[in-house]
Amino acid sequence: MYAVYLNYEFIKPNSIEYREYQVNIAKSCLKSNTLVVLPTGLGKTVIALIVIASLLKKNCKILFLAPTKPLVNQHTSFLRQFLTLDGREIAIFTGEISPDKRSKLWKEAKIIVSTPQVIENDLENNRISLEDFCLVIFDEAHRAVGEYSYVFVAKKYIEQRKEEKHVLGMTASPGSDIDRIMEICKNLDIHNIEIRNRYDKDVRPYVHGLTLEWKLVELPEEFSRIIKLLSDVLSEKLGMLKAAGFLETAALSRISMRRLLEVRDAIQDALENKTFSSKEIYKILMAHTIALKTYHALELIKTQGASALKRYLKRMQSEASAKKGNNASKHFIRDRRIIEVMLHLKKLDVEHPKLKVLSEIVKDQLEKNKQSRIIIFTQYRDTALQILNSLSNMEEVKAVRFVGQATKIEDKGLTQKEQETIIKKFKEGEYNTLIATSVAEEGLDIPSTDLVIFYEPIPSEIRSIQRKGRTARKMRGRVVILIAKNTQDEAYYWSSVRKEKLMYNQLKTINLKLKDRKIEIEDLYPKKSKQKRLIDYM
Repeated sequence: MYAVYLNYEFIKPNSIEYREYQVNIAKSCLKSNTLVVLPTGLGKTVIALIVIASLLKKNCKILFLAPTKPLVNQHTSFLRQFLTLDGREIAIFTGEISPDKRSKLWKEAKIIVSTPQVIENDLENNRISLEDFCLVIFDEAHRAVGEYSYVFVAKKYIEQRKEEKHVLGMTASPGSDIDRIMEICKNLDIHNIEIRNRYDKDVRPYVHGLTLEWKLVELPEEFSRIIKLLSDVLSEKLGMLKAAGFLETAALSRISMRRLLEVRDAIQDALENKTFSSKEIYKILMAHTIALKTYHALELIKTQGASALKRYLKRMQSEASAKKGNNASKHFIRDRRIIEVMLHLKKLDVEHPKLKVLSEIVKDQLEKNKQSRIIIFTQYRDTALQILNSLSNMEEVKAVRFVGQATKIEDKGLTQKEQETIIKKFKEGEYNTLIATSVAEEGLDIPSTDLVIFYEPIPSEIRSIQRKGRTARKMRGRVVILIAKNTQDEAYYWSSVRKEKLMYNQLKTINLKLKDRKIEIEDLYPKKSKQKRLIDYM
């Protein structure tokens, strides 16, 4: 069967495969400001390319924004590879380029690819104007909330561009929260939403089969005493918060990290309003902070294992013993029950059963196909290191840890160059298993894999969609989610499933109303009281 390629002026001939849904979405984007919601791997950047090629003939300029430097570099390389423009007509903007040179590039280039912070800074200092730009693209558009630079740039674009203007927002998921979706649409002046998933009629011919499975694992009996001690500490602190009126219940089964973060905001309000005496508020704050630490410790032992909890408690000890040590850490680490937990951990010679199950899955995959590429996602750098050590004993596994740039206690981050080198070696097969934290979820040009493993579920539908999008792009794919029975893992898994379904329903509802009634985005729903936005824990 012969491949059919895109035939557009400014796109190199026989370079991009024709996909009906991408062309349809691009046509829609040319009619009105559009938010494109498409899972990772279905070609949002190709849609942007078609829109760019369609507008270049109008002799106007184009701004392509992405939240990180690696993404900026990736998009620039993509545009230079597939557009017929001279490479110099596509310019990269970064903070490392001097303002004078940026001003020169701004005038000369047809396409500017940049992080939004640089553009915001230059706009604020009146070095540049957006009046000549007929298109602004916002990659990872779910970031266009609050005070993020996308919001400022979009506002300035709407103000400065008097002629025909186009806005294209792209994301794998804007989230399921209706207020957040509305905020994104309002901030980017969106009038149309194009949403697809792999099961839509015009997408199905171009995607490969995806198998989703989850594996339940039982916690070892040896963890029970540690769980009991930590639960006692948490119950005590929750009881104090309930007595002070910040919780309706102290039942562990009805308390989540999200609820504890809501309590933090309520305590802050009480502090500002002087509802309690200084002595009372100190006790409440201490109880709340220790509750957060204990909740996290419980989550670690249940979902990550003994080694992860040991490392966490060691960090708490370091914090407590520092010259200006954290008072909550001191109280936490000196609690007799926490001391007993540390004594138990010293004697414990049992790891989380997820490690064994994970090793079996990886081994089985590589025995079936030696050319496989595998990504293992985990929330924690410590766990990534533990998984790496566990898999390094297996002859067929060529594993590498892939983490962010930030350096944490006793854990040096990877520089951008090191990240790029790892991805290149993963593509070439020098590594066949990538053990990654959240840095591998968003945007980076990581090749398609046959297998994606979630070491633990995550409650965020945005991140869950991004993770799953790393497989079944060029071949059949498989996603395996490891779940520790009767732990937060189960709640997080079902939470992300529910939110993902809700997201699609919300987006389709908003779009139908926009198209049928021809009304503005802010008129769709009654205004709600402004609430502090909570960020998913971890």
